[in-house]
Amino acid sequence: MAEITKVGIIGAGLMGNGIAHVSALAGLSVVLMDVQQAALDKALATITGNMDRQVKKAIITADDKTAALARITATTTNDAFADCDLVIEAATENEDLKRKIYAALTPKLKPDAILASNTSSIPITRLAAATDRPGRFIGMHFFNPVPMMKLVEIIRGLATDDATYAAVETLAKRMGKTPVLAQDWPGFVVNRVLCPMLNEAIQALMEGVGDVRAIDEGMKLGANHPMGPLELADFVGLDTLLSVMKVLHEGIGDPKYRPSPLLAKYVEAGWLGRKSGRGFYDYSTTPPTPTR
Repeated sequence: MAEITKVGIIGAGLMGNGIAHVSALAGLSVVLMDVQQAALDKALATITGNMDRQVKKAIITADDKTAALARITATTTNDAFADCDLVIEAATENEDLKRKIYAALTPKLKPDAILASNTSSIPITRLAAATDRPGRFIGMHFFNPVPMMKLVEIIRGLATDDATYAAVETLAKRMGKTPVLAQDWPGFVVNRVLCPMLNEAIQALMEGVGDVRAIDEGMKLGANHPMGPLELADFVGLDTLLSVMKVLHEGIGDPKYRPSPLLAKYVEAGWLGRKSGRGFYDYSTTPPTPTR
C-alpha cells in the first residue's frame, strides 16, 4: 500500500480537531469536515491556540505552526475526501450515527482509501461490516487531549488486511504516537480497564461510601493517580462514559459492567462534565467545586 500523505477527518469536535492538529504537524495534508461551519471555525481557532502554546513552550517553531495550519482545509461536505488516502471518523460515540456517516462517505472515497474509526469501544468488525471496504477498515483510537497523549490503540477487525494495519501503524508513529495493538473486544484495552473504575467510583458516590472530595483525594493520594476518578469522568464526558459502559455491558453481558444509575441520571440532566460546565464538579467556579 502506498504511503499515506493526505488524511480526512470527520468531526471537528475535541477529538477531531486534535487529530487534525497532530496530522498537520506531521506534514500531512488534512481535510477537516463537519456539518456545521461554526464547529469548523471553533476547531481552527482551537488548533491555532494550541499551536501557539506549543510555540511558547518551544515544542514547535512559529514556522512549523504556519506550515501546519496551511495544510488544513475545512469543509462541510464529503466531496473533499475524494483523494484522501485515509479518512478517520471521529464522530460521537453512537453506532447508528457512524453507520449513517459511512453510508454517505464511502461512495466519495477512492477504492484503495482506508477508513478508520476513532471509536473508544464499539467493535470494529461490526462497524466494518457496514462499509464497502471491511479489509481496509480499522480502529484508530486516540486519547484526549490528542496533541499531548502519546497512545493510539490500533484495533484490527476480523477482515482488516495486513497492509492496512501496517500503513496505519506507520502513520501513528509518524504522528509521534506510540501505537498499541488491541484486540477487537468491547472497550478494547484502555476503556475495558479504565471505564469500569470510573463507573465504580460513581457507584460508590451514589451509595454514600464517600463524597466527591473523599473519593478523588483518596485515589490521588492512595493510588498515586494524577486525577481522581470523578474528576477524570468529568474530563472524559459523562455521556461518553455512559456510552462506553453500555457497550461493555451489552457486548460482554457481565452485570459488573452495568452503568451506575447515578451516571445515567447526570446524563439525563445534561450534566456531562467539563464540556457542559457541570458534572461531579461545578466548573463555573475557580477552582471547580464538588457538586455532591
